[in-house]
Amino acid sequence: MTGGCQCGAVRYEFRGPPVGLFVCHCRECRHQSASAFGISVIVRHEGFRAEGETRHWERDTDTGRRLRCVFCPACGSRLWHENVPPEETISVKGGSLDTPVDLTPAVHIWTSRKLPGVVIPPGAPQFPQEPD
Repeated sequence: MTGGCQCGAVRYEFRGPPVGLFVCHCRECRHQSASAFGISVIVRHEGFRAEGETRHWERDTDTGRRLRCVFCPACGSRLWHENVPPEETISVKGGSLDTPVDLTPAVHIWTSRKLPGVVIPPGAPQFPQEPD
């Protein structure tokens, strides 16, 4: 799969199927996406490759981890997140993919913070916070 930033200065690709798909309703994901939730496509770090200049900033998460947030310095598009220190997987931001992702199998997390009026599909797996 391929994707990139809004202006096209950064492009990425990953090989192999995603290992997870999450719709996150936490405040941080709402802020970074400027929307009602964030979409995270979890992929193996070893199959991920990016081209173009990126920048990042780091923040602590509600679960006590440290997160590196990678974005395009030209247009500001958020592209992926990775744990610090790096782990086996990274979280590609779903809106940056060239082909839209099907959210049908997505796991909804931080539903305790979802916006009023957001409807989670019946039967979708969901957690009030981040699952272990």
